[in-house]
Amino acid sequence: MVVISVKPIFTIGVLTLSLILAVLLLSPTSPLYKAPLFLTSPMNKLDVWSVERMVEWRPCKWWLKGHLTALPSKSNGFIRVDCYGGLNQMRRDLCDGVGIARLLNATLVLPKFEVAAYWNESSGFADVFDVDYFIQQMNGFIKVVKELPSDISSKEPFHVDCSKRKGQFDYIESVLPSLLEHHYISITPAMSQRRDRYPQYAKASLCQACYSALRLTKSLEKKASELLEAIPKPFLSLHLRFEPDMVAYSQCEYPDLSSVSMEAIEAARGDRKPWTGEVAQIWRKRGKCPLTPNETAFILKVLSIPTSTNIYLAAGDGLMEIEGLTSVYTNVFTKSSLLSGEDFKSMHGNTKAALDYYVSINSDSYIATYFGNMDKMVAAMRAFNGLYKTLFLSRRAFAEFTFQGLRGKELMNALWKAHRDDFAMGRGSALPDCFCEFKL
Repeated sequence: MVVISVKPIFTIGVLTLSLILAVLLLSPTSPLYKAPLFLTSPMNKLDVWSVERMVEWRPCKWWLKGHLTALPSKSNGFIRVDCYGGLNQMRRDLCDGVGIARLLNATLVLPKFEVAAYWNESSGFADVFDVDYFIQQMNGFIKVVKELPSDISSKEPFHVDCSKRKGQFDYIESVLPSLLEHHYISITPAMSQRRDRYPQYAKASLCQACYSALRLTKSLEKKASELLEAIPKPFLSLHLRFEPDMVAYSQCEYPDLSSVSMEAIEAARGDRKPWTGEVAQIWRKRGKCPLTPNETAFILKVLSIPTSTNIYLAAGDGLMEIEGLTSVYTNVFTKSSLLSGEDFKSMHGNTKAALDYYVSINSDSYIATYFGNMDKMVAAMRAFNGLYKTLFLSRRAFAEFTFQGLRGKELMNALWKAHRDDFAMGRGSALPDCFCEFKL
């Protein structure tokens, strides 16, 4: 009697059928075929915006559609947020301050924007933002007043040092007693907050202040609209950071810069000397060194951003080595080249930064060479408005690949893959404090 094992025959048949099905499904002519998620060629005709997104960040429903916790009938006192630095740093301080004030059941006094000679700045909160709109939008989240009661209006607030306060209990244990004692205090929130530890009603107030309640004054918004209208469409807003003070602060060396740039950096250094030797290499590999305009242009080409692209340069005064960008991308526009008139000439740092911010949140696409306060705010507002063509160029990836000795096609491929993955995963496009991850 002959015994025939059917198991091997069955296995071979299944494998053969699986192979045939795989070929059919993966064939570009098949109706079931789906294009691969990731393009592989750095110089592909399709640009980085054509990469399929896997993750997007959207405003959390608990903030936008959640039921507000009723404000207590009695306030514990008044808090003024004192904001320092550039516009977007002050905006960050204000957002944090609103969350803290709600946490402590305080009434918010209009914030104070500190005059800063370093930023060529003298404009206050009301010079940049619509005060009445802010108060209206914060209704139900926190009480905001323009003026203090007569019994404390003549007093200066008692200043509370919050430089080491991070989370909910820090403020309740260390700041609330001062608020209850003095009834009117001023604070400047610490740079690194633990907002994830706030109760939801305090986080909701912070999110509302940051992304729904801040609107430019009518006059400033009119000027910003004029600027937006003047830019040829479609356009990319590029936030490029390569000013002397920025490079000096980074403590990085750039031996190939012009003598004019080197002198400007040296004048801005002060006591902050550049790193040297192995420490300098480690520092650069960690992504601490700003990209030059020339390096920026190189990466934009890797991402298949056409050299004919209209680019709005969202940047302050004093950019160095800008020819490294404009020699490759020739359609570059700035606010000073598109606007004229005495009103623009009289603008200071905050109001000029507000123009860049407005244009950037309304641009067709946004790319930043840094991940600073403006970039975080712009990316989040673009996500809030459903605009996802936002990308941060990776200084760390550029440094690592060049230190590995990658050149030419190898370097281009490596940079493409790094940025392709960042865009697909939505990295940096919004902060998790007020936005929730949605997998597509």
